[in-house]
Amino acid sequence: MAGFTKPCILLAASVFAVLALAGAAAQGVHDGRRRVMLEEIRESVRQTAAYLGKDHLDEAVMDALAKVPRHEFVPAGMRDLAYANRPLPIGAGQTISQPYIVALMTDLAAVGPSSRVLEIGTGSGYQAAVLAEIVDHVYTIEIIPELGKSAEETLRRLGYDNVTVRIGDGWQGWPEEAPFDAILVTAAPEVIPSPLLDQLRPGGRLVIPVGEKGGVQSLQVVTRDAEGRISRRDVLPVGFVPFTGPGADGKKAGGD
Repeated sequence: MAGFTKPCILLAASVFAVLALAGAAAQGVHDGRRRVMLEEIRESVRQTAAYLGKDHLDEAVMDALAKVPRHEFVPAGMRDLAYANRPLPIGAGQTISQPYIVALMTDLAAVGPSSRVLEIGTGSGYQAAVLAEIVDHVYTIEIIPELGKSAEETLRRLGYDNVTVRIGDGWQGWPEEAPFDAILVTAAPEVIPSPLLDQLRPGGRLVIPVGEKGGVQSLQVVTRDAEGRISRRDVLPVGFVPFTGPGADGKKAGGD
């Protein structure tokens, strides 16, 4: 047996070396594609400056997108497309949002290192990861169990310990952790859920697409002042998957 020890060790070392080189090469490819994605986001912002009222996003937002490995949040068979500036399917009829939209919604939330944020619609976990690079804590709700569990596993594996995932109906928000400095909604209801407005801290922002299923939706920023007065601003026409769940269904049926 002693005669086989050294060759086996050398072979194992060679295999590990090859794997390490392959991993480094793949990482280099992802890094290059991520840089291209960031430039495409900047260009998209410039092209939509008339809607946004500015021609660039906060650098903290761009830095966050530069750090998050988007290829970890898409199905394995789609990793070559992970940094394309477009939405991608993630299963269960859902998508990971276009990077430009993720960047824009994060920027519109106007959050910082001390912020506590609620996200409705965890999906793959990518938007939560981008927020987690900037804020103190992210609370995120996903109604589809398999997506929520997969996102939680990915976030934990990548070290995002400042994200808490819940499986449930996002219409009701997360009242026991309210109020929030910002709330981001990544699916489109036909009307704004009133519980989310109630869970905004005075001065906080709700960033949400609103509109009928199959129709043109409007990405809106809703703010609540110290006296509880609500104001809203239409930012950009968008297309999101519809908001689903008991809360949304009840509202369509005429419930509160």
